[in-house]
Order: sequence, then C-alpha cells, then structure tokens
Amino acid sequence: MTWTNLQTALAAHDYVASNDLAVALHLALTLERPVLLEGAAGVGKTDVARTLSLAQDTQLIRLQCYEGLDASQAIYEWNYQRQLLTIRSAAEDGETGQSVEDRIFSRDFLLERPLLAAITQDKPPVLLIDEIDRADEEFEAYLLEVLSDYQVSVPELGTITATSKPIVVLTSNGTRDLSDALRRRCLYTYVDYPDRGTELAILKARCPDVEARLAEQIIGFVQKLREEELEKTPGIAEMLDFAGALMGLGIADLTDSPAVLHSTLTTLLKTQSDQAQVTPEVAARIAGKAA
Repeated sequence: MTWTNLQTALAAHDYVASNDLAVALHLALTLERPVLLEGAAGVGKTDVARTLSLAQDTQLIRLQCYEGLDASQAIYEWNYQRQLLTIRSAAEDGETGQSVEDRIFSRDFLLERPLLAAITQDKPPVLLIDEIDRADEEFEAYLLEVLSDYQVSVPELGTITATSKPIVVLTSNGTRDLSDALRRRCLYTYVDYPDRGTELAILKARCPDVEARLAEQIIGFVQKLREEELEKTPGIAEMLDFAGALMGLGIADLTDSPAVLHSTLTTLLKTQSDQAQVTPEVAARIAGKAA
C-alpha cells in the first residue's frame, strides 16, 4: 500500500489526512515503528488511530494516559481475588507448596491491560497511547521496553514477547516535554489545524447535507475565530458541532440572524472568558468577513 492509497483508505472512513500525515502513517506501517503525533488539542490526533484501525480492519486498543498512571493499570496485574480463592481452595484440599504458587502465577491469573493486550493479539491491532504528555515521566520508562522490543517482562513468568507487532500511535498535546529516549523510538509529525481547503473537505465528509455556501461560511468563521486571543481555540470537533447546530436551526446564511448566530457559539467557545470576549458584535464582524 502506498501512502496515497492509505490516504484514500482513511478518506473512505471520513478522515481527511494531509500529505505529511499520510506519509508518516505509511512509514510507520512500513517500518513497523511507533508514530508520535503532536499538536494542539482538537486537531484530530486521536481520531487518526480510530480511523487507521478501520482502514486496516483491525482492533483498536486505547490507553488513556493521566497523572499517576502506573504499570499495573497500563501493562498487567494479577487477579488477586482469584489467587486468594485458589489458595484457600488448595489449602482445604491439603495442597500446598510450589505447585500452588506455580498455578496462581500462571497466565490464567494474569489480567492483561492495554500494553500487554496489544502484543498478544493474533492480528496486529492499533495501539493508541493517548495524551502521553499527561502521564508522569517515570511511566515513559515502562513504555521503552514495549516500544523498542515489543515485549513485556513479568517477574513471575519471564518475558512475554509479541505475537504480532501492534501499530502504535502516540499523541501529545505538548503540555510537557517528552524524553529524548521516547522520541528516538518514534517517527514524528506535527498535526496542525487544517487549512481552509482541508477543513472544508472534513466538513463535507462528515456533514454531506450542508449547503455549499453555508459550508464556506462556517469554515471561514471558525478559521477567523481561531485568530482571536482565546483561552481554548476551537478544534475540528467543535467546528462540526457548530455546523450541526446551524443546520439544526435552519440557518442558511451566517449574516441573517446575529442573535441566533451568537447563541450557537456555545459549540465553539468552552470557557466563560472566551464567551464574554466574543460578543454578538464581534461574532457579527467575523461572520461578515467569512461571508
């Protein structure tokens, strides 16, 4: 599959990928390397992994990162309750010693979390490690073994190597610097807000019933709005919500009803200060430029 074929496959599932992103994903598949997607929140990084799994007709396994995430939540843990029940049952039957220990520390008692589950599938899944920048720096060390050798070390069992190599997509919103060791193991691309043509294509793919003139106005309005000094810049998902709101209200032209237009900005502006900043007058001015 060429990168243009991959771009077409993603488009078939309503994801409009830029040339740079399509090439990066193609190289990740060809070289069997993880790909790190960095960019502002709301530009569609997470959706890349979801759509890639559809295009590859494979399972999506997601690890949502957060502060305090550790190996037991991300890689594996033992089924302690089942182990205790087995120990009690063995004791009642007079069974003790090494045989019981060997049984309770077997694969049957191992609970696979996303990282381990991703390397034990018969068919390579897409492993999404979402918002890796939200996890602690210490957690990155757990990832290195998985991303370098596609294996997990379990002290009681030894090393579990990959049945198949997962397609690994990491995303970062840039809230903290990632380690050099992690970056070296990944291909890298920066995902920016789409240009006008790309965002218009996204809107038409996701909302095929939108009128051409309204679609042009929506994209123009959202892109002009992003130029304002906002706390939370609206992303692609917010743009699609905005389009849905306008279509649901039967608005065919953004300049027809400034009051109604301003009321729909709840889909785009997600903080009180941003809503206070974009007054009806400001919204009308932006709509006029977008018309």
